[in-house]
Amino acid sequence: MSISNRLEKHFAVCAAAVATVACVGTANAALVTWNANLVIPNNIDGQYINVETQTAGSAAGNVAGWDLNPYGTSTTAMSWFAAAAPSGCVMGLGQGGATAAVASLSGGTLVSSASTFGNTASSVTAGGWKLNQANYFGFRFLGADALTHYGFGQMTIGATMGVRTLNYVSFETTAGASVTVAPAPGALALLGLAGIATRRRRA
Repeated sequence: MSISNRLEKHFAVCAAAVATVACVGTANAALVTWNANLVIPNNIDGQYINVETQTAGSAAGNVAGWDLNPYGTSTTAMSWFAAAAPSGCVMGLGQGGATAAVASLSGGTLVSSASTFGNTASSVTAGGWKLNQANYFGFRFLGADALTHYGFGQMTIGATMGVRTLNYVSFETTAGASVTVAPAPGALALLGLAGIATRRRRA
């Protein structure tokens, strides 16, 4: 196969990747993403997070209208708390099969009014979430418009559950609109650009 044919084929793949990103953007039409890159300390306070104003702090009194509060002092589990209902995280099967822990969601999961949410303290442990990689979670919160909004986030867990970083959160600005768990905007396009760079180095 000639170099020109290879390039044509590669650009066709890249176009498909960009189209996929466009499709995700259409499904989540009014999606806002906050690239928080926020370390969740291994202590009793953790981080209080307001996803709409993109603010966080170590005390509830420091973050007006906070929505989510990941925290915990354990190296084997992470705890979650949320503001008063309707705020809360999507629940899932925890250790022992009990529906108590914040779920580690797969890509493509729909977060909507049909999801099961909880806003009281709950713990998720290694096994329920994956170590040394990113995990997705879903949530809902009461927006500044006093209406319920849905979103999802990505948190990377390290070698233990006590090592964690909130990479980003995304939410629908349209109240009541469901949201599909997906990679951060542009991730697939960047993957395509990385492929172009690799091809150039090989040429």
